[in-house]
Amino acid sequence: MKWLGLTPFALYVLVFLAVPTVLAIATGFVDADGTFTLENLAHLGDPVVLGSFWSSIWVSGLTAIIGAVLGALLCVALAGSKPGGVLRRVIDAASSVLAQFGGVMLAFAFIATIGIQGLVTVLLRDALGIDMYADGVWLYQLPGLILPYLYFQVPLMVIVFLPAMEGLRREWAEAAATLGGSSFTYWRRIAGPVLAPSFLGSLLLLFANAFSSYATAAALISQGAQIVPLQIRGALIAETGASRANTAGALALGMIVVMVVVMAAYSLLQRRAARWQR
Repeated sequence: MKWLGLTPFALYVLVFLAVPTVLAIATGFVDADGTFTLENLAHLGDPVVLGSFWSSIWVSGLTAIIGAVLGALLCVALAGSKPGGVLRRVIDAASSVLAQFGGVMLAFAFIATIGIQGLVTVLLRDALGIDMYADGVWLYQLPGLILPYLYFQVPLMVIVFLPAMEGLRREWAEAAATLGGSSFTYWRRIAGPVLAPSFLGSLLLLFANAFSSYATAAALISQGAQIVPLQIRGALIAETGASRANTAGALALGMIVVMVVVMAAYSLLQRRAARWQR
């Protein structure tokens, strides 16, 4: 009867995750009259849709790689700090907060800071003669998503990768030093291979996090639908009616396929990494 304790969580998953996902996918297989059709899936081959998928993939991949590298370096620096110390508690608390700080508030923070009339923009222009927007209004276009996404990608990397760093045993480094191995040898032959599955798994998690982000992009990019979530928004609010809404279901199916592949790979890497964390 222990499984009864999972009933509230199971109901939550069913009502707020499973049912909306099934409904979203189902709308991609019906037309405006509710008749089954595969015509909506043809929109996935549209050059504009393929371009939005590519844009989502490269923005998510770039921010995931940069966020993973910066977050891993921060974890390496934190590994030498005292567990439970002030520095560790401050970093953990800050990472937990900043990893969840997204959406409209994050977009507003960047607009107020480095927007066209942002504090830093005006200061650089008036004091140093540096015009951040001399080559175009980049913040409100696709490249402008990179900095806001990194704002929550790096803290997320710290949260998910720091436990792997803490799993490294001091005895391994001492054994390597006793056998005449250098610090570089230790990281290349021992720590690196042990941390590789956790690092790659965290990288995939960051990719999935950026790929599914919507609110920040929607607040910054008001014109066009350069990534898939904005394509879905455009389909849902289009004036052409239910046919476009059904196209949104097909786009959602495409996103779900990408996410399933990424999370399946993440699960495999996590199981491999768990061998060294026991």
